[in-house]
Amino acid sequence: MAASPTTLRLTLHVWRQAGPERPGGFEVHHLAEVSVDMSFLEMLDILNEQLLSQGRDPFCFDHDCREGICGMCSLVINGQVHGPEAEITTCQLHMRHFADGDTIVIEPFRARALPVVRDLVVDRSALDRIIAAGGYISTDAGSAPEANALPVSTAVADEAMDAAACIGCAGCVAACPNASAMLFTAAKVSHLALLPQGAPERDRRALAMVERMDDEGFGGCTNERECQAACPKAVSVAHIARLNREFLRSSVLGRS
Repeated sequence: MAASPTTLRLTLHVWRQAGPERPGGFEVHHLAEVSVDMSFLEMLDILNEQLLSQGRDPFCFDHDCREGICGMCSLVINGQVHGPEAEITTCQLHMRHFADGDTIVIEPFRARALPVVRDLVVDRSALDRIIAAGGYISTDAGSAPEANALPVSTAVADEAMDAAACIGCAGCVAACPNASAMLFTAAKVSHLALLPQGAPERDRRALAMVERMDDEGFGGCTNERECQAACPKAVSVAHIARLNREFLRSSVLGRS
């Protein structure tokens, strides 16, 4: 049996766009001696070093923690959000999942509400504005409350933690054929709706956040479930059902 290669030769088709109002297109680049132990973002670093050595502009791409926590490394790789492996972010994707001689197409998330800033970087501030509309709790300053003062059952805590796992990467938006932000919004609403700390703002939270989501230009949910399939944290679409219930509640009580 032949040994697996330890380095790869790759052909990269990478999206280049100077700004949100400028036309963009793919550039073709070739890399050799790419270690299979590299992460995908490390491979992009090598590409940028090659471009800089040639006196050319590097590609812009978002990244921060490189540990699958921050959600910034948002790329579409060969047509798949975050790449071919399930339940990981782009920064957790390693080159061992590709073969020698592969062609890899790399582009930014595509959605009207997520405009391209430059190259592979998109503006996700629309998600921040959804959070600002109601994804918070009010609390008094001072010492922390007694941990056992607000008992929460294990089942409820586990479900809340499933929602809280959302890292706001916008992969659900990019994967959805309608560019809907329902899974993101549902995760934030569901997390707080399940916990007693979220009760003070409950009667208006979902209404305000859904209205903000619509104002930002995200599409509607038609239960395609692509959002859950693309989510690096496997946030369940069951939270969308809870968002719908909370929205109905807010519609009745939040305006009263």
